[in-house]
Amino acid sequence: MDPETVRKHFDRIGRFRVLVIGRSNAGKTTLLQRVCNTTELPEVFNAKGEKLDATVVQGSLERGDHDIENELIFRSNRGFVFHDSRGFESGSVSELELMKKFIADRATTKQLAGRVHAIW
Repeated sequence: MDPETVRKHFDRIGRFRVLVIGRSNAGKTTLLQRVCNTTELPEVFNAKGEKLDATVVQGSLERGDHDIENELIFRSNRGFVFHDSRGFESGSVSELELMKKFIADRATTKQLAGRVHAIW
């Protein structure tokens, strides 16, 4: 796609929203830091758009225990919003069901900016 077409699409959606799927402690946050060219932890916002205290969520980011609805945004690259799948452990049916519900909800939302645009 030419740069003008890409810019038009980004202007329509605001931020590009990505669901990141992987096991707990597999390095998903580290990978996102590399992609966003930073070593900082992301800012975390809940589903209402309220910023969460970084000291409260830092331990949960490391353990993989957090809410898939939370938005992870790196200051170095605010054009992207990441959602973490929370990781999949052997036999973790509840985690799989949460992720499936999240994808279904985000696929049917009327607001283009609220949809998941990619799953990685």
